[in-house]
Amino acid sequence: MSRQWCDTAIETPGIRLAFGWLVLMVSMLTVQSAVARSLPDFTELVEENSGAVVNISTTQTLQPGSRYGLPFDERDLEQLPEFFQDFFGGPGSPFRRRQPGRPEERHSMGSGFIVSADGYVLTNNHVIEGADEIIVRLSDRRELTATLVGTDPRSDLAVLKIENGDDLPVVTVGDSSELKTGEWVLAIGSPFGFDYTATAGIVSAIGRSLPSENYVPFIQTDVAINPGNSGGPLFNLDGEVVGINSQIYTRSGGFMGVSFAIPIDDAMNVFRQLRDHGAVSRGWLGVLIQEVNRDLAESFGLRRPRGALIAEVMTNSPAEAAGLKAGDIVLAYDGEEIRLSSELPPKVGRTPVGETATLEVLRGGERIDLPVLIGQLPEEGGQMAAPTPTPESNAAPLGIVVEPLPAKLRGTLGLEGGVVVVNVGRGAALNAGIRPRDVITELDRKPIRSVADFRAAVRALPEGKAVSVRVIREGRATYLVMKP
Repeated sequence: MSRQWCDTAIETPGIRLAFGWLVLMVSMLTVQSAVARSLPDFTELVEENSGAVVNISTTQTLQPGSRYGLPFDERDLEQLPEFFQDFFGGPGSPFRRRQPGRPEERHSMGSGFIVSADGYVLTNNHVIEGADEIIVRLSDRRELTATLVGTDPRSDLAVLKIENGDDLPVVTVGDSSELKTGEWVLAIGSPFGFDYTATAGIVSAIGRSLPSENYVPFIQTDVAINPGNSGGPLFNLDGEVVGINSQIYTRSGGFMGVSFAIPIDDAMNVFRQLRDHGAVSRGWLGVLIQEVNRDLAESFGLRRPRGALIAEVMTNSPAEAAGLKAGDIVLAYDGEEIRLSSELPPKVGRTPVGETATLEVLRGGERIDLPVLIGQLPEEGGQMAAPTPTPESNAAPLGIVVEPLPAKLRGTLGLEGGVVVVNVGRGAALNAGIRPRDVITELDRKPIRSVADFRAAVRALPEGKAVSVRVIREGRATYLVMKP
């Protein structure tokens, strides 16, 4: 009797609707429970690795008469209202000049981690730069003095050595080349001085090239990184260090969802060189490169944008000795494809000095292999640099006036010839970004040594097709694209 009543009740519209909602809610709770179970649990990772993460505090002694960075001459203080005099020059002012005869101290803080049982610590160069004293604090509250082994400002890395330390915990070093976008990662550090803070996120991108450093393929994450996190480790879910938190992109001074870490593979290479030799040597090719965009790819006969376009070959460089030329596009380095121009400098930098690398180059529509004996990157200059991206171009008459390149300027620039732009009107040249005083040395892959060469090349230009133009601007070469 009761079973018949239940069957009849469920057939009732109101009861049937309520029963449906109940089933739906149970299903949603089941799904939410499954999602919760699939999210990573970082508790064990933090417990096992926090001991090897250290807080680094530094002290810098400021000599009498030094200043923190007053934005104007201190004598101008007298011209300001009293309030501003107190702010910029008063006892509590961060800008005031140190009192004569009284050295004062400045303190800073950052993070690091122990990479070997004998006390070697990795951190960022900017954490300890200019420090007179370095104190490393462990999670067990021990405070130990550390000495500076060496620094590499180019990659923003520093190696410290803990003195008189025993029973030191050590991190497990991973393989950053195995990282994939979307992978979970966790950072431990001391943001704003809050020791052993753990924050988690995912890998947003890999192989990022930043304007400040062409030789480091940064790992981009959305892990919350703030001042004080610098130099701290970035872990994968296996508890291995895969990066060193180094930089953030911010407009507010705090975290905005974009953080950058130095890959541990590159960091350990720097560590071993600083530990063993006290200095870092990097491979050097001696070229200026730029990205290949869609129009440049079309003008050079590529089906899609790829590779690194050589805009200039430096004098007495390994590239010049190997026969590389401006206008070559590097498609592969030692068998590894170059998709973006930013991928080339780190590969060259990691190549040991004196080794031979093979470059696959596109030249004149043909692919050739060139062996290059890698040199050592000079201390100052000689870096690969990516010129500013070229503007988009559109179809229009050239609208350009050129003159022969003066002999004196030819000698200054080290050119055999060329034409100098004296006027640019509306047209393809203006749209391509060509400006007065630019020196044109190549048009549609044809060398330009005189006005006659330029006129002949212009007459031969295909209508409506993108063509490349090599210009020298302020002493630097770059490729632009025109569509006549």
